[in-house]
Amino acid sequence: MAVITVTVANFEEEVLKSTVPVLIDFWASWCGPCRMVSPVVDEIAKEITNAKVCKVNVDEEGELSIKYGIMSIPTLMVFKNGEVSSKQVGVKSKSQILAMLEE
Repeated sequence: MAVITVTVANFEEEVLKSTVPVLIDFWASWCGPCRMVSPVVDEIAKEITNAKVCKVNVDEEGELSIKYGIMSIPTLMVFKNGEVSSKQVGVKSKSQILAMLEE
């Protein structure tokens, strides 16, 4: 499955109403650690079939960043049934990110 770009406009439909877990990568183009995590998130998106993988550009979607208290990036969040079930800040390994989906 491809990575879905999430905005304020499609957040409710793609994330809050999703029937499967949703992994979101909050990132920015100028963020070095974000560039390290991004290929890992892309790889996970291609491999998993039981969850959605999304990205939110914090520079373009400030409203979502504020709503979910994003203070540092990259921040990875997993939503299940419209609620945050897991949150990690900083560079994480593929296994750590996949473990978030299992929590």
